[in-house]
Amino acid sequence: MKTFPSDLEIVRAHQMKPIAALGEQLAIPAEAMELYGPFKAKLALSLLDTLKDRPAGKLVLVTAITPTPAGEGKTTATIGLTDALNRLGHSAAVCIREPSLGPCFGIKGGAAGGGYAQVVPMEDINLHFTGDFHAIGAAHNLCAACIDNHLHYGNALGIDPTRISWKRVIDMNDRALREVVVGLGGPTNGPVRAGGYDITVASEVMAILCLAESVADLKARLGRMVVALTYDKQPVTVADLRVQGAMAALLKDAIKPNLVQTLAGSPAFVHGGPFANIAHGCNSVLATKLALRLADFAVTEAGFGADLGAEKFIDIKCRQSGLRPQVVVLVATVRALKMHGGVAREQLVEPNAPAVVKGLPNLMKHLENCAGWGLPVIVAINRFASDTEDEIAAILKACAGVQTPAVVAAHHQEGAAGAEDLARAVVAATAGEPPAMQWTYEEDLPLWEKVKAVAQRIYGADDIMADARIRRKFKDLDAQGHGRLPVCIAKTPYSFSTDSLRRGHPRHFDVPIRDVQLAAGAGFVVVLTGDVMTMPGLPAQPAAERIDIDAAGQIQGLS
Repeated sequence: MKTFPSDLEIVRAHQMKPIAALGEQLAIPAEAMELYGPFKAKLALSLLDTLKDRPAGKLVLVTAITPTPAGEGKTTATIGLTDALNRLGHSAAVCIREPSLGPCFGIKGGAAGGGYAQVVPMEDINLHFTGDFHAIGAAHNLCAACIDNHLHYGNALGIDPTRISWKRVIDMNDRALREVVVGLGGPTNGPVRAGGYDITVASEVMAILCLAESVADLKARLGRMVVALTYDKQPVTVADLRVQGAMAALLKDAIKPNLVQTLAGSPAFVHGGPFANIAHGCNSVLATKLALRLADFAVTEAGFGADLGAEKFIDIKCRQSGLRPQVVVLVATVRALKMHGGVAREQLVEPNAPAVVKGLPNLMKHLENCAGWGLPVIVAINRFASDTEDEIAAILKACAGVQTPAVVAAHHQEGAAGAEDLARAVVAATAGEPPAMQWTYEEDLPLWEKVKAVAQRIYGADDIMADARIRRKFKDLDAQGHGRLPVCIAKTPYSFSTDSLRRGHPRHFDVPIRDVQLAAGAGFVVVLTGDVMTMPGLPAQPAAERIDIDAAGQIQGLS
């Protein structure tokens, strides 16, 4: 039996077109493209202004059922759908996030798609790319250094060292850095205090980069970030430290959207990378808006399952930017539904239609949530070689029972040709007037009630719970005028509940709230639930053990 080639083998057998030629295809002026070698470019922010009179294309949101270790292929589906739209004669661009080095060397691997639905150059995109994440880390850590420097030189602002909320960041999974002590070298090294590290994608600077729509907006948002409290519990902002300008200077290139291509030659905007389990999980507003002006369809994804990424896309990104998706593509796989039906990972290749049926409540709950947002939904069944006709039929029957179109797609194995039916369904679903989108909660609800609305409506929880200290923090944020902000809930991506082992559609659970934090620059309130970590750890056998480089300088083991 012929072995299916690896992602790297597929990429290396492919000839990319020069990025300058792709720019010409999109009618982007040469002066608006900053080339990073022959196959990558950054686009000038002024480009969006020159396109403002062009009609906007149609926004397609790709999300998924609750993820499992078996994988769902959401990024692959996003890329394959874009390629298929172009293959059918439409103009389409893909908008996805940049991969983080943490999961790339951890358990997940790369995040540039897979099979014949990839963005390229895959190795560059997964490893450093255009340096955006490093710039974000440098800007974040500059702020951290200035906080400790301020303490060292007299602390004129009266910062309480025990109430500094601003950690440092690194783009790597490193559990040993979650809690650290700084200043342990005597008076010359600054005062001793507790600190810690988050992964770069959890930084508020990352969130801001993906929501800001200009350099002025970026700088203003950076200045509003609250980094500490004074001894009398007043907020200290980046503007109080007077470093928002320097931070913005470090981000002057990172804020510019990146343009690359898919294997099929479709334009791909790969920019920003906040995680959806600890941040808002969407690529940048600037990249999305550029794609909408340069193509008839902009296909974007939101991280993890629809309970996290899609909810935050709707309630945070759309609320702040004015973007409105016209259709949702919900990706599901037979093997993931089997896991939600109780099948162990080692047995997923064995035919088991009853287990698929048992796992379908997870899919049905996500469909219910999308319907609550007032958006039409198409289920994309990402087909694998081990799927049987009975298993596929079970999903199709369940979707038909709730009047939801479902399409089998094989873009991983066949590229654009394998997603043509899905593309046709998307074109049909977006043919009419844009839908009237609904929010999960109204803006004027208190923050506590907003969290409860997400927990009950989206997760299916009975209630939320927190101790008196956390409830008081909610009330204080409301009283300080932050109550109108949306909430960004940090939760395990592997369950509707906060218990990652409760798959399917769990019932009768409460959502425990561990902490609540203001992200004033990003424009939302972060709510930490369960035991979710803002600094992940590496698994027992990290992907780093199989990644290598050969004598010819070619990367090995990256997928």
